[in-house]
Amino acid sequence: MRLDDFDPNINVGSQSDRGGGFGGFGGGGGGGLLMGLLPLIASRFGCGGIIVLLIVMAVFGGGLGGLGSMVGMGGTPQVATRSASAEGGGAAAICSTDPARRATCNAFSSAENTWEALYAQAGQRFEAPSLQFFDGNGQSGCGAAQAAMGPFYCPLDRGIYIDTTFFNELATKFGAAGDFAQYYVVAHEFGHHIQTLTGASARVQQIQRSSSRAEGNAASVRLELQADCYAGVWAAQNRQRLEPGDVEEGMTAAAAIGDDRLQGQSGRNINQESFTHGSSEQRQRWLQRGLRSGDPAQCDTFSGAI
Repeated sequence: MRLDDFDPNINVGSQSDRGGGFGGFGGGGGGGLLMGLLPLIASRFGCGGIIVLLIVMAVFGGGLGGLGSMVGMGGTPQVATRSASAEGGGAAAICSTDPARRATCNAFSSAENTWEALYAQAGQRFEAPSLQFFDGNGQSGCGAAQAAMGPFYCPLDRGIYIDTTFFNELATKFGAAGDFAQYYVVAHEFGHHIQTLTGASARVQQIQRSSSRAEGNAASVRLELQADCYAGVWAAQNRQRLEPGDVEEGMTAAAAIGDDRLQGQSGRNINQESFTHGSSEQRQRWLQRGLRSGDPAQCDTFSGAI
């Protein structure tokens, strides 16, 4: 996909912690292992994050429990980031550090422009998220950020958090290589921001607080599939930039991080009630739906069967 023109005015920050400094899961605002992980589960893409979730579920004997209460128990969120201006050159300084960061900034900028235009067409005001890079360990408004979580979106500070080493893992361990696979990751996380703006994320958190674990997981799946569809909408709105093989790269990535695929690869029995992101087939189908329609209204995963 031809993306090489990020807007230098995007809201981007950077944290650097190769070798320590932010304190891992025990960092401020996180409150330990569970406080650092569970508030992010409903708004995370990424095979790394799902694998961590499965480990946590195995250790603590169950599913998600009260997601909203976990967020509420975390105290005042603290975000330890360096702003673009602190980098001595703004977004250009941060985004040009390496090819993976530049690709991420290109996708983020494109998504921001796309959704801002869609909101304008609907006569609505758009509020953009921030993009936060971290290396190894960091902090978000939702608690600790760790590379093992994979990319995630934090609704408390409206930030997308990415350690770009995840893209190497996506390509080498899960066979989902290519620039569009990376862009799909960013567009999916941007979709979670749209869900914060529409209130969908808050509704799912309410379900998770007040319903059974199985019902909470099912609601999480619908949220994740909608974010996949929104990623497809973004790509459709930029169809003129697509190149041969891009759609196939996206479909490969969507299949690679399906709950059934990941559970099978980890040696677990496939348990649909424990799904939090959707099966490979579902993720591909909803990404494709967004790609074909280019219409956010076609991404209603909360009505009817998925």
